[in-house]
Amino acid sequence: MNLTGSHILSISQFDRESIDRIFDVADTMAPYAARKKATRVLEGAILGNMFFEPSTRTRVSFGCAFNLLGGSVRETTGFETSAIAKGESLYDTARVLSGYSDVICMRHPQAGSVEEFAQASRVPVINGGDGPNEHPTQALLDLYTIRRELDGKGRQIDGLRIAMIGDLKFGRTVHSLAKLLTLYKNVTLVLVAPKELAMPEPIVEMLRECGHKVTITEELSESIKSVDIVYSTRIQEERFTSKDEADLYRGRFRLNQAIYTQFCEPNTVIMHPLPRDSRMEANELDNDLNQNPNLAIFRQTDNGILVRMALFALVLDVANLVDQYSHDVRWFTGNR
Repeated sequence: MNLTGSHILSISQFDRESIDRIFDVADTMAPYAARKKATRVLEGAILGNMFFEPSTRTRVSFGCAFNLLGGSVRETTGFETSAIAKGESLYDTARVLSGYSDVICMRHPQAGSVEEFAQASRVPVINGGDGPNEHPTQALLDLYTIRRELDGKGRQIDGLRIAMIGDLKFGRTVHSLAKLLTLYKNVTLVLVAPKELAMPEPIVEMLRECGHKVTITEELSESIKSVDIVYSTRIQEERFTSKDEADLYRGRFRLNQAIYTQFCEPNTVIMHPLPRDSRMEANELDNDLNQNPNLAIFRQTDNGILVRMALFALVLDVANLVDQYSHDVRWFTGNR
């Protein structure tokens, strides 16, 4: 897959070769993400960051990744601050804003909306999450994290054992990651969720059709005994008709250090797409895990910068020019 000028809308676009290329470029972004070097390769380029649904990490991560490559960012957040609130169509919005930008990142609460927007855009569009459908860049950074975590243990993604826990019905991050894992061999997945929040059947069938072993259960402790990765998700309250409905499932699958010690293998990696719900009634990943060296949730967020920098560099065709436009930084960069 040649990413130059391409929209990034779905995991289904990728094959293993293109993923390896993205990850190889992401590796080269490490000194820039760590502020050991700076580059101006995208000087003059503009990212249109359009987030019509609440976001912290994804929005700031996209903007930071673009800034680190030397580009500028213009943001629209929320419907109430956009012309869509006045009745403007996605088509018209896309035609206008793509004239102001060189690439656009978009998050929208409705499934398929980003693809609809991309059809009218004059520049590449990257899906930052479309409702309960997909979140392709999160899946890529998750897989990149899995690869790096397993590398340190002498393992590969082929043969991965992973437990996905929580809201698997509405959790677009697990939808995209599960689809991505169909490109690999001999993966074992344990899907832990209330039956009302189970992984959509088409995704389960897709996993089984490619030869993966899939177990569906509501039992947490037995499910995390023999896995490499525990991938926890929060209850997607915004997808329910009411908070009371979401509360029926909140806090059902809590993981703390005591449970981890009792049931997990010593090097089991803990992942979460964030935000983790730390309210007492939820607390899916307890704060007492914060000092556990296998808690990878903040390494995930750091890796998100690398992967998104790589995507920008590949989509805008500057991946081979980054070093050419680099220089040493002149400021104190802290402890990264």
